[in-house]
Amino acid sequence: MKPGEMFAHIGSIVASLMFVWAMFKQFFPYQLSNQIEKHSQRLVTLVYPYIQITFHEFTGERLMRSEAYSAIENYLSSKASTQAKRLKADIGKNNQSLVLSMDDHEEVADEFNGVKLWWAYGKHISKSQSTISFHHPMSDEKRYYKLTFHKSNRDLILGRYLSHVLKEGKAIKVKNRQRKLYTNSGAYWSHVVFEHPATFQTLAMDPKEKEMIIDDLITFSKAGEFYARIGRAWKRGYLLYGPPGTGKSTMIAAMANFLGYDLYDLELTAVKDNTELRKLLIETSSKSIIVIEDIDCSLDLTGQRRKKKEEVEEKDQRQKQQGMQEREVKSSQVTLSGLLNFIDGLWSACGGERLIVFTTNYVEKLDPALVRKGRMDKHIELSYCGYEAFKLLARNYLNIESHNLFGRICELLKETKITPAEVAEHLMPKNAFRDADLYLKSLIQALELAKEDARKSQHDPHWTENDSEDKATEKSTNYTST
Repeated sequence: MKPGEMFAHIGSIVASLMFVWAMFKQFFPYQLSNQIEKHSQRLVTLVYPYIQITFHEFTGERLMRSEAYSAIENYLSSKASTQAKRLKADIGKNNQSLVLSMDDHEEVADEFNGVKLWWAYGKHISKSQSTISFHHPMSDEKRYYKLTFHKSNRDLILGRYLSHVLKEGKAIKVKNRQRKLYTNSGAYWSHVVFEHPATFQTLAMDPKEKEMIIDDLITFSKAGEFYARIGRAWKRGYLLYGPPGTGKSTMIAAMANFLGYDLYDLELTAVKDNTELRKLLIETSSKSIIVIEDIDCSLDLTGQRRKKKEEVEEKDQRQKQQGMQEREVKSSQVTLSGLLNFIDGLWSACGGERLIVFTTNYVEKLDPALVRKGRMDKHIELSYCGYEAFKLLARNYLNIESHNLFGRICELLKETKITPAEVAEHLMPKNAFRDADLYLKSLIQALELAKEDARKSQHDPHWTENDSEDKATEKSTNYTST
């Protein structure tokens, strides 16, 4: 028999079988045909040695996007770019790169502990999709990933392999995500893309202290199982304190960039009451840093609580006399107890892997209950500029590692108090020519004036620094304009 005749013969047999099946379904009861179909599928299952698992993009009654689907999508992104022959491309992070993924009905292979398996990407389109819809053209499109593997490897795949895929997919998502800076307007968060360039490499502070903070952050980020074992919420409190200009905000940005966390800048004065505060907390995500800057200036939460209570009672009494009800007064305030519950109460356990950071210029003003261990676990003092911090600033701003003026600057830094921000201002290039001598001499002049001010203030309590600041500004201007 010729090949053409053979294919024609096979085609006629298939067509006859399809005709017979169609006639059978038409003339025999639905229940009987349905039972035959079910038993035939069971027969195929006994013969077919593979198992298939489908992961749909949307699940649940509210049609929320499946976290498992997202994790699989991230996990397969690298394999798709190297194996798949048909790919889809989209703009990635910061609009600077392309992200490749599998096209419809494409398949890639994977291997785990010597076991081979296959992932396929597909989608279902309902019949209503064929009609043109001006409002929701893709509303009936349902995407999915299908995993196929041999049934002898069932326990391995359903256990360790799928756990591996989900863990790796989530890690890739965190690594590639575009991090955000949130701020609150009342009880609602809004955000912008977080693009602060600060890193621990550029942060001007003592290297040993910096290394200690980095080690603490690494330990915290890997301690999920430890916190679960000891029965504590996976969070850690940091208190950053020191004079203005010592780098507290820069430290927070460096922490966020180091860990890859989102930032939530909480403005307490914009929060109506404790209920709104809890709502804001619930809406924060894991892997985030919640920041309350200048906590000593945020509402009336610092100082001696007894004195504050008396002041509040006097204020309530005055407002009652003006016709305002006490209930209305109290409902418009965030209380100290509400903030403490936010930090380490029951509501603080909503979510995990979060840092809570307070900053203050005046640590002595804070209520001890607010900053005790267990709430603010680590207290970090960001003090005046030392010699090691100066050398890092000189390297960052002037691109120099050493200079003959460094010795004089080192001596003056031991005798004066000047913040890293003030040092950086003197090292900031003012023109196209980065003359290190010029900027270092400007810094030396400022340090000498600060030393003189300190000496005069010790001998004369009525001494003011206004005249010296004017002189420093004048001499600094003369240096940089030379």
